[in-house]
Amino acid sequence: MALGRLAGSGSTSPAKYSAAGLLWRGIKNESWPKVWRTQDLKKSYDAVIIGGGVHGLATAYYLAKNHGITNVAVLDKSYLGSGGSGRNTAIVRSNYLTPAGVAFYDRSLTLYNEMTSELNINVMLSVRGHLTLAHNDSSLRTMHWRAEVNKLQNIDSEVIGPDDIKKLAPSLDTSTHPRYPILGALYHPPGGIIRHDAVVWGYARAADALGVELHQKTEVLDIICQGGPHPDGKGPGAKVTGVRTNRGDISAPLVINCTAGWASLIANMAGVALPITTHPLQAAVTEPVKVFLPTVVVSGTLHVYVSQTDRGELVFGAAVDSVASYSVRGSLEFTEELAGHVLELMPGVSRMRLLRQWAGLCDMTPDYSPVMGFTPVEGFLCDVGWGTYGFKAGPVSGEQMAEAAATGRTPALIAPFGLDRFETGELVGEKGAAAVGH
Repeated sequence: MALGRLAGSGSTSPAKYSAAGLLWRGIKNESWPKVWRTQDLKKSYDAVIIGGGVHGLATAYYLAKNHGITNVAVLDKSYLGSGGSGRNTAIVRSNYLTPAGVAFYDRSLTLYNEMTSELNINVMLSVRGHLTLAHNDSSLRTMHWRAEVNKLQNIDSEVIGPDDIKKLAPSLDTSTHPRYPILGALYHPPGGIIRHDAVVWGYARAADALGVELHQKTEVLDIICQGGPHPDGKGPGAKVTGVRTNRGDISAPLVINCTAGWASLIANMAGVALPITTHPLQAAVTEPVKVFLPTVVVSGTLHVYVSQTDRGELVFGAAVDSVASYSVRGSLEFTEELAGHVLELMPGVSRMRLLRQWAGLCDMTPDYSPVMGFTPVEGFLCDVGWGTYGFKAGPVSGEQMAEAAATGRTPALIAPFGLDRFETGELVGEKGAAAVGH
């Protein structure tokens, strides 16, 4: 019987990671090889991807798998998944507001559902349903609007009343007593949660097995361009020739910006201005208890969303901080406000203890949709500006950005999210589909 091996021990495919291989190594008392390789940085690549989160790793994986482009370097100034991919609440859904958004995120949800078999790793996808609560007539109208847009594109969504909400989430207070009573909800059965670090590891392992190089602790200091209107050769009309890092210069005709939090700073290195402001987004988790919340619950009015992990922890998120900054420290103000709003929804959790909190960085655009595709600088592409939606979009973003980079054409699925929409006025307004108020 042929036993599977890890990429670091000569494997060429994620399919070679097998339970039999693990058992055999246990019997022989052999150490398990690293999941991906550590390599020297080469002087040139066909493509350089900045950002080692789910977007950057997915782009690298699909470049190699779908287009045969394997001379690719993924650079991250810290460790893989250290940014937004490791600082989110891991909710996945496709019940968005605009037709462009619905089609885009539905493709991502499809890829998430196929991911365990595609990457041969258990990403712990838990399909449990997603409830977006409405506490006033205006919110209820928006829920109906989203439901109709979803249905027109064959997305499973419907508006339900308090009685049905109570059946799905018995811990919610659906009475008329709260300050913000629950009038209804948009119910999206395919929504759920997933293990975010498993997604990062799966894409990293699979990309490495196909020949992609993953370079951690490699910070991009500048993007090297030539031919632009400015003395430094940057700006519209310029052409990318490589990147400068803390480990030396790299020559590359293609550079893809897949960063979160630092997206505008990286783009400025190429002379590309992005309409982005960066805000912290905080989250928190409780001690584990017996599972009592079977669905994901969101309230835009109360600025909170909550789900329960398989281990029994409640994971909470809220609105982005009102002041733009690059801080990822938690605040007491967030904790107090979050606790108050959660107790309005579920008074029964008052005795649960909060274990820890954290923050990530969200790049917010004027229309709450991303910036994807080509820029005025030849060879410089962007997959940025994700606000609070980035993790949900990781797989489809990688797939579509890889196609754009490999073919030189903008795929139809990401065409609405081009940078030029801010000049033409063809915005993709997704604020109504935000999980919380911004």
